[in-house]
Amino acid sequence: MNLQKDDIAQRPLRVRVRLDFKGIGKPGRFLFGGKPGDKAAEDLREQQVAVFRNVPIQGIQVEEIDMGTEVYIVQDEITNNEVAYAPVIIQLRAETLEDVVRFIARDDFRKIEIIDPPNLSLSRYDVERLLFRVAEEMRLYRSILERKYNR
Repeated sequence: MNLQKDDIAQRPLRVRVRLDFKGIGKPGRFLFGGKPGDKAAEDLREQQVAVFRNVPIQGIQVEEIDMGTEVYIVQDEITNNEVAYAPVIIQLRAETLEDVVRFIARDDFRKIEIIDPPNLSLSRYDVERLLFRVAEEMRLYRSILERKYNR
């Protein structure tokens, strides 16, 4: 089978993205109401996975979600507290490279693996669109941070 250049350009991307959701424990009042960090991380992972499964994302089709990786705990050097992370690996199909940017622009992004196609060739126009999308995601992220910390 001989693929033309246009056929390869029209093929969707298949990628595997790893996101690690951060759980911060909440101390309880008296004997009740506390939540350890690992439980908070698992709860956040389950909420986000439900969103990925149920809310359509333009240009993205979620193929598989793997929550089999165990929650891990690390020492935060700044606060000197333990912080738990609940990893999830999402395999998805994207129409364009720009569609993948919204996954890698997240705080919980850790790793990406491009499964298919084995080689990518980007034109000047493709690179311009990709860089524009990255800048757009950064502006959105910055505005979210400003709203969060200016309360």
